[in-house]
Amino acid sequence: MDKNTQTISELEALENPMLAMTVQPDSESKLKNYLVEYTGTKLDNEEVTVQMISEVLATEFPEFVFAFAEENFLRGYQLGLDDAEILFKTETDTVNGTTD
Repeated sequence: MDKNTQTISELEALENPMLAMTVQPDSESKLKNYLVEYTGTKLDNEEVTVQMISEVLATEFPEFVFAFAEENFLRGYQLGLDDAEILFKTETDTVNGTTD
């Protein structure tokens, strides 16, 4: 096995480092400030992360989080189908010897 090959666990592969980022209040965004303050108060924590905000939103406003997640899933699924169609067309054209 190559020394440079690094094995990661399934949990590490699914982990999103953006969720662990600490969120800083922003003087230009009242909503962001509200979410940070509300989450910090709700969870009794001074350092609020993106993950904490998403958990509070999922608990307090599940309709919004569900709709947002559903839209994101559908767009990703459609993108995957589009990519598969392009790949299939490209491979078919290559086998048949045609190009566009």
